[in-house]
Amino acid sequence: MDLPQQVVSFLTSRGLKLATAESCTAGFIASLISSVPGSGSCLDVGFVTYSPSGKAGFLGVRKETMELYGLTSEAVAREMSEGALQQEACCADVAVSNTGVADAAPGGGPPAGTQCFAWSFRAPAGHVVTFSETKKFEGNRNEVRHAAAHYAISRIEHYFDQQWSRNHGGKSDE
Repeated sequence: MDLPQQVVSFLTSRGLKLATAESCTAGFIASLISSVPGSGSCLDVGFVTYSPSGKAGFLGVRKETMELYGLTSEAVAREMSEGALQQEACCADVAVSNTGVADAAPGGGPPAGTQCFAWSFRAPAGHVVTFSETKKFEGNRNEVRHAAAHYAISRIEHYFDQQWSRNHGGKSDE
């Protein structure tokens, strides 16, 4: 079974719905999930917010966060994934976000290939638990974007297990 199929199987088996909040990957995370037959049962909504105004306007990322930490930061990724779950029409239990630079940024900034991710989960009590990471990928622009999208979905189950453990005193769900 390939990675997108594994993720769809995992989400479906748990009755979870996914939202994506993408910048650098520009919808590729949602596209990977939607490539799997039956993914409609677990893919709720996808946001592509490339610009600062899009991140702020659609996902509620604070201007102060973008200015203080930069667009390629875990702080922005966290606000993106949490913002997706907070949208009125969003029915998702899980959100994954990505923001980064695929190639050299004009005027400096993070190194090419730097990608920031966040995974947010709606806990049973209603609060949101968020995890974040920064990774660097090698390759040309599209190779970096594809690697980032695959990485983003590859960590959903890992962080689901982490949040489950946090919310259930370290006990497994089995």
